[in-house]
Amino acid sequence: MLPEFDSRIGFDRDIGLIEMTGARYHADQITAARTLPALERAKRNGLDVTAGVSIHHLTLNEFDVGDYRTFFKVKPPLRSEDDRLAVVEAVASGLIDVISSMHTPQDEESKRLPFEEAASGAVGLETLLPAAMRLYHAGGLTLPQLFRAMSLNPARRLGLPQGRLAVGAPADLVLFDPAAPFVLDRFTLRSKSKNTPFDGARMEGRVLMTLVGGETVFRAEKAHA
Repeated sequence: MLPEFDSRIGFDRDIGLIEMTGARYHADQITAARTLPALERAKRNGLDVTAGVSIHHLTLNEFDVGDYRTFFKVKPPLRSEDDRLAVVEAVASGLIDVISSMHTPQDEESKRLPFEEAASGAVGLETLLPAAMRLYHAGGLTLPQLFRAMSLNPARRLGLPQGRLAVGAPADLVLFDPAAPFVLDRFTLRSKSKNTPFDGARMEGRVLMTLVGGETVFRAEKAHA
């Protein structure tokens, strides 16, 4: 695992380059509290900087790794609970702009190895919404704050018309029940890879219907009722 200060040193270096070049910059994974003051200074100084964090780092911490469980091995590594709470607050305040799924599937053989040898990564697309609902139900983030970071801000940063409800915008929509409870079984995931840290976890939030460009591409069985 990388020491916590590596991310801060690397970020400080990048900010120095941005100050010299005026480049647009997005920090993909801000996971340590020690990096946040530098991010705040960069934004306060008017640099074109945005930042993201994965849903895993917002909902899990280093204690979840337990006895070196490789399904919890991600990159950057899971941080302390203090770090987790700090980045949740940074998302709530808007300092961190984007929440990503960090969808990095690995085959079973790559994860069924000693911790140091196992591949980093976890599937994240299908668990992004229910994991985000953990933050909502715990009172850490409101639904508007989640939608801003998961949809609107990424679209804005990439110059895409999606991520919002507006006349003329693509009708890319998700209908979901934020309180629907279930126990996640990794073998029911549609992804070919099943390496999720949420296997066996009690979760809330089920997608009932997904539309892309106004066309229904997914409908859960319960949505027929």
